[in-house]
Amino acid sequence: MDKDKLVLLIKNYLQNSETTFVNSLDDIIKNAEERIFEEVQFDNFRKTATLTLSAGTKTIATPSDYVLAFSFAVIDSNSDYHYLDKKHPSFIQEYDVDPTDSTKRALPEYYAEKEKGTSSSTLLLAPVPDANYSAELNYLFKPNSLVTDTTGTWLSNNARNLLLYGCLIEGYTFMKGDPDMFQVYDARYQQELARLKNRAEARGRKDEYRYDSLRKPVT
Repeated sequence: MDKDKLVLLIKNYLQNSETTFVNSLDDIIKNAEERIFEEVQFDNFRKTATLTLSAGTKTIATPSDYVLAFSFAVIDSNSDYHYLDKKHPSFIQEYDVDPTDSTKRALPEYYAEKEKGTSSSTLLLAPVPDANYSAELNYLFKPNSLVTDTTGTWLSNNARNLLLYGCLIEGYTFMKGDPDMFQVYDARYQQELARLKNRAEARGRKDEYRYDSLRKPVT
């Protein structure tokens, strides 16, 4: 589903083509997408980035679309992976009081998120790297909105009903609509949300070899 199709459906469902409402549809779509993104754990929105750690530098910048880390591994000269433990920045500071002390440098064991910016985040490392290392960051990224990728996104193509009802909730809230009708839209949204969570967080994380096929009880 492309943006034009979604916009048409929103206007038709809510029977509203008033100028102020139509001009707010981009924000309504983004609000619905943000809500869905926060409520469902999508494996489709995972990425792995290869980073380079520099000797003597205790920080590393993340990719621009980084949201949070699933794992962070440093690769040594033997191509062995060493997965770092995630800690609070205060732990990193206490662990490595003087990052300029070259005698305490080693292959990093811990990392923490120092700050999050609009273009990238900064990760802290401890100990400070004693050499240049490759690293792999497996992370959650935030996909582009349908407002940006107007021809279609993963969400608009694979969860169109959920996106539609999310937009109807946001749009009807904007209109200050009747509470009874709002509950109808919310109920449909929750129904579609449960279906997507079942696919993304249940079926999508099990295979038949280990768990057999998904079954529902017979009544």
